[in-house]
Amino acid sequence: MKHGQHAIASVYRSYLREIRRLPHAYLRRVFRLKAEDDCRAALLTTCNDRRAGKLKRVSKTMQHVCAANNGSHQAFNRILDLAYGRVGRLRWELMEPLLSDPNAPLPPPIISGKESSRPPVYSPELAALLTSGLSRRKRPLVPDDLSFPPILPERADPNSSDAQILGPFSKRREVNARWKYFGQEWKKVFPPLQISVSPSRDVVNEGSNSSTSAAVRKIGFDGTTVLEELVQLTAKPKNISRQGIDAFLPRRWLRRRYQELLGRLPILTFISAREDVKPKKPGGFSVSLAPNALKARIQGRLLPCATDDDVAWNQKHPASR
Repeated sequence: MKHGQHAIASVYRSYLREIRRLPHAYLRRVFRLKAEDDCRAALLTTCNDRRAGKLKRVSKTMQHVCAANNGSHQAFNRILDLAYGRVGRLRWELMEPLLSDPNAPLPPPIISGKESSRPPVYSPELAALLTSGLSRRKRPLVPDDLSFPPILPERADPNSSDAQILGPFSKRREVNARWKYFGQEWKKVFPPLQISVSPSRDVVNEGSNSSTSAAVRKIGFDGTTVLEELVQLTAKPKNISRQGIDAFLPRRWLRRRYQELLGRLPILTFISAREDVKPKKPGGFSVSLAPNALKARIQGRLLPCATDDDVAWNQKHPASR
């Protein structure tokens, strides 16, 4: 037992030395807390095999921090992803509130009398993230995919010709398919750090603005300056405040790493409904990236999906490919 404690203490001291070399105060604070929690969890584990496994994970994270301090592009991106919730436990904590909508009524069960057969509910925030190419690793979904997932066969639609010829699709299989699609698609989403509120363009009304802000859910880093500090780190050196920064790495190299991180960090903004224009614009959520995000420069416009006419024309004119 004492041998295990000495090993954990040795890794912890090495971990703290590497953490002190990190270039930004937020990173040092996050990994200091992570080191304390992970090493404490290893110390409280009585099973030798489990303790060794936890210590191995702590050592692996420490090696990532060490490699990042030595200028490894991949390792630095990894610790940024951990610190800002692109991967790991923090990512789940940011996404969990968006996976349900407390204000939406429960959908009726697909199987009559079976409460567990209710389909998943896509909150407005999650729907905006799923249908935007700025917040996903893969191609964005279209709104129809949320109501009728593409993994369902046409037979699942009772009005389709397949259902009329082959009979109705299994309700249990439909429930399973809908939940499977929900689970696999939200995991492809980059969670926002917080939900912003777009200032109204109407005549200033403090009462309406305060009610709008109260209606928007508070998630993640709401009420903090984490996002503002991150955007500031991607500005030109003359505009950067040196408070909280102690960089051993080139400024330009660090700025590029943070710009790449902003490309993986969507900004979810609530836009209030506007009734002063015709036609009236309903409120909703929009997804954007920070101006200095690297992905914003290279993503470009997504090409539309090919229609049946496009495919037929392409088959008739193979030489034009």
